[in-house]
Amino acid sequence: MISDVLLVIDLQNGVCHSNGDIDHLSELVENTNSIIQSYRIAHRPITFIRHHEEGLEQGSSAWQLLPGIDQRPTDTFLGKTHASSFFHTNLMSTFEEINAKSIEICGAQTEYCIDATVKFAHGLGFQVQMKKGATSTYDNAYMTASQTISFFETIWKDRYLKLY
Repeated sequence: MISDVLLVIDLQNGVCHSNGDIDHLSELVENTNSIIQSYRIAHRPITFIRHHEEGLEQGSSAWQLLPGIDQRPTDTFLGKTHASSFFHTNLMSTFEEINAKSIEICGAQTEYCIDATVKFAHGLGFQVQMKKGATSTYDNAYMTASQTISFFETIWKDRYLKLY
């Protein structure tokens, strides 16, 4: 099922290579490009979100999207300074312009920007969906990256989004 719009969050050099490589990076890029291709075939819009803060300065190499991601000049590119892609951005007005009611989300990092955006989108009334394994993160002091991803997918499934 294709949503009204695809939201690709923070697949940037500085996010995905800040502490070594983010977990299952090559699979994440391949998975993301497969999802992007589905949206291109369906002629649905694709929005890329890039985080900027200290270490991810706008225009820097760290701020750039991963070179393997299928991005085109016709896609929408927005910046953010908060974990939620909606907080103090024009993402909502961008979605209102195209009358988007449903969103598919993928990207990084699972427990930060993805979680905040999933819950914010749900709270705004969007129907949200995500492909299993379409986000990633790093190991932390409490869980491996794989455990974190599984933990959040379990929380999100059927509460905040449709996981397929």
